[in-house]
Amino acid sequence: MYDLVIIGGGPAGVAAGVYAARKKIKVALVTESFGGQSLVSADVQNWIGTKSISGFDLAKALEEHVRAQEGIEIIEGELATAITDASDHLVVETNGEKKLETKYVLLASGSRRRKINVPGEAELDGRGVAYCSICDAPLFKDKTVAVVGGGNAGLEAVIDLLPYAPKIYLLERDEMLRGDAVTQEKVKSNPKVTIILTAETQTIFGKDSVEGMTYKDLKTGEEKKLDVQGVFIEIGALPNSEFVKNLVTLNPINEVIADPKTQQTSHSRIWAVGDVSDVLYKQNNISAGDAVKAVLNIYDRIVRD
Repeated sequence: MYDLVIIGGGPAGVAAGVYAARKKIKVALVTESFGGQSLVSADVQNWIGTKSISGFDLAKALEEHVRAQEGIEIIEGELATAITDASDHLVVETNGEKKLETKYVLLASGSRRRKINVPGEAELDGRGVAYCSICDAPLFKDKTVAVVGGGNAGLEAVIDLLPYAPKIYLLERDEMLRGDAVTQEKVKSNPKVTIILTAETQTIFGKDSVEGMTYKDLKTGEEKKLDVQGVFIEIGALPNSEFVKNLVTLNPINEVIADPKTQQTSHSRIWAVGDVSDVLYKQNNISAGDAVKAVLNIYDRIVRD
């Protein structure tokens, strides 16, 4: 019987693992791999305390830090697939057919970016194709970029890029933008921005990095090309919450609702942090901080048991 099982190996899961081990909690960490979504980033510039680090090196540093802790069991290469409520404890099942009995669970399973699934997107991911404007906008200084998605995510990406990119194309496949009116007005009024409606992305191309993209005008059927050095796919994210949806309360977009003071969910034995939760800002530093908060709260509960 574990005191705590942590699900996830990104900044949230690792921060939780480090703090749990230092509190001498009997803990296991289950993750398919380390690093989270930042793994594909060529240059992370907002990880506090480090001016610049690649996603690969960040993932390596996170893994080394948690493995240096005594008393933590790390189950790598496996995904949590189900959690069962056994009344006085929980059972976490993995795709490796493990069943882990635990008093408490911390969900740090993150999310996955919605993809448009066009040729070149996967091949140029991290080489001009990006999914986080807050993280990567500074990397596109003096470059022409395109943002795919006319909802709030796309509009906010344009605003994040305005201080850096001299020219920004905003592509939306519908006949109108779908974001907040105030944000729309800010985007529409900026001379750097060209809005292209009824535009369906067809390809992203480039040899070693993004050199351009093509889109279809859904009204005319004509295919057109844009010369850009970056493409931000900003059509939202999907939280990795499917395996726990029957135990905790989710919001309309399937994020796990968590108390911002403690990160506890609607279930008395489950906490949630990072991108799988309904936290307002999806950022590595916030995820790590919320994970520390959650582990300290879980530790208080263990002490009281």
